[in-house]
Amino acid sequence: MLRKLARCLRQYKKETILTVICMVVEAGMEILIPFLISLFGKEVSKGNMTGVYTYGCLMIGAALVSLTAGMFGGKFCARASTGFAANMRHDMFVNIQSFSFSNIDKFSSGSLVTRLTTDVTNVQFAFMMLIRMAIRSPLMLIFSIIMSFAVDTTLPLVFFITIPLLAGTLIAVSFIAFPIFRRLFKRYDALNNSVEENIKGMRVVKAYTREEYETKKFTTVSNDLRREFTRVERILALNGPVMQLCMYGALIAVVGIGANLILNGSSPLSYTDLQALIMYSFQILMSLMMVSMIFVMVIMSLESGRRIVEVLDEKSDLTNPENPVTEVKNGDVSFKGVSFKYSSEADRNALDDVTLEIKSGETVGILGATGSSKTTLVNLISRLYDVTEGEVRVGDVDVRQYDLDTLRKKVAVVLQKNTLFSGTIKDNLRWGNPDATDEQLVEACKLAQADEFITQFPDGYDTKIEQGGTNVSGGQRQRLCIARALLTDPKVLILDDSTSAVDMKTDAKLRKAFKDFIPDTTKIIIAQRVASVQESDKIIIMDNGRIHAVGTHDELLASDPIYQEVYYTQNRQYAQGGNQ
Repeated sequence: MLRKLARCLRQYKKETILTVICMVVEAGMEILIPFLISLFGKEVSKGNMTGVYTYGCLMIGAALVSLTAGMFGGKFCARASTGFAANMRHDMFVNIQSFSFSNIDKFSSGSLVTRLTTDVTNVQFAFMMLIRMAIRSPLMLIFSIIMSFAVDTTLPLVFFITIPLLAGTLIAVSFIAFPIFRRLFKRYDALNNSVEENIKGMRVVKAYTREEYETKKFTTVSNDLRREFTRVERILALNGPVMQLCMYGALIAVVGIGANLILNGSSPLSYTDLQALIMYSFQILMSLMMVSMIFVMVIMSLESGRRIVEVLDEKSDLTNPENPVTEVKNGDVSFKGVSFKYSSEADRNALDDVTLEIKSGETVGILGATGSSKTTLVNLISRLYDVTEGEVRVGDVDVRQYDLDTLRKKVAVVLQKNTLFSGTIKDNLRWGNPDATDEQLVEACKLAQADEFITQFPDGYDTKIEQGGTNVSGGQRQRLCIARALLTDPKVLILDDSTSAVDMKTDAKLRKAFKDFIPDTTKIIIAQRVASVQESDKIIIMDNGRIHAVGTHDELLASDPIYQEVYYTQNRQYAQGGNQ
């Protein structure tokens, strides 16, 4: 795990090394000063002014060097730690972009947000403490003990009684706290999921006056998180009192025993030696406090680091072949004995033994009950998932042989959940073609029946779209997404129930525009309304993951009971609506 995280340092290795060097210099100077004070005191007692000036200047010099090293160490550390965090976020985000739908299914969006924010912050702080305090504190601890022995060979033995007790406390705390942190971050994920779900569905919450229910649900998750935090903080808090008890006890012992030895005259120890030992005692105390803080932060960050590496290690199960095909010649689509399941552990196939031929330029409608796997069928065409058995071919080439970018640019999909991003209408449309001219944008929007409402906005195509497209209606959002897909100049255009929010008149205009202006593009339309597909060259009826029937409107109306039921039911509803 540490090796994989270390790769995120990259261009910040230099700053990391410089931070370590500065910390070593700073610690060295701070360790040297008490020893110089001891020597300074001896020169004072001798009345040797040359020695006094010499050691006085050395102490000032050591303090200035320590100050300078600390200042530059903080500067380099800030660059290294923030750069390290930025690289972790970048690497995770880039890897997430490569995920297939099945990879995304393994992580909730709330969990990914937590990993990109809270977990990265935890690792960043731990790294910052490691390259500063984890170098400085152990050096201070070790060399303070060594230098204290240089002053006196007896009193520093007191510290060897307390250090094992403190080490045992730290080890015990880590064994208890680490499993709790693992549960804690799962609570974080649940909290983020709750918040995200509530914010996205705020209009529905208010429409059904479910604010109180959502508040209770959020409070429950938040209280679970609070209880886990309280428990782990209570355990970690034990470390501080135990450490202070041991170290202040050791300090009192050093002062008491040292003062007694000086007063009795039974030791060559001088007052300046005792003063130096007290300073070394404080340095040892502070070093142990820092080591304790580092230890706690590392315990927290280990779980965060593991979660970050989980995202970094996740490999897309959809990859380009060694020599990918980089051109889609036409819009022919064929399914040959295709079966598919979302998980190897699934009990049944989502699609079962599907065989289908669609010629380039055809308009194909797909009807079926909810859960009949209509969307699953079209997701295989653009290789959002890979088939479990059989093959899907576009342009007479197995989709697994294509370069993914090439395939998805030529198989444009307007999904059920139409998503617009914050920015202008032009910005959103150019997702389909970054180099599209204003004239091409207008042409695509006219074809998608979107130009009429866009020109009614005060800012026209420069109108700002809020995140998620919340400031436009569902039908307007659908038409903008269709225009965006048309700008890719696709060989195959898939509309996955993406005209459900437009009126019948606009729907008819869309179908006529597709027929007149993109006759060579294969159009696959998933719909719930028979009227949206009845003029198609063929209509596919899906039922429980299988193709139940294929035919024209007239053929299916004459022979297929499922199509007959849907058609007559909808016609009866429209007739009743018209009479009312």
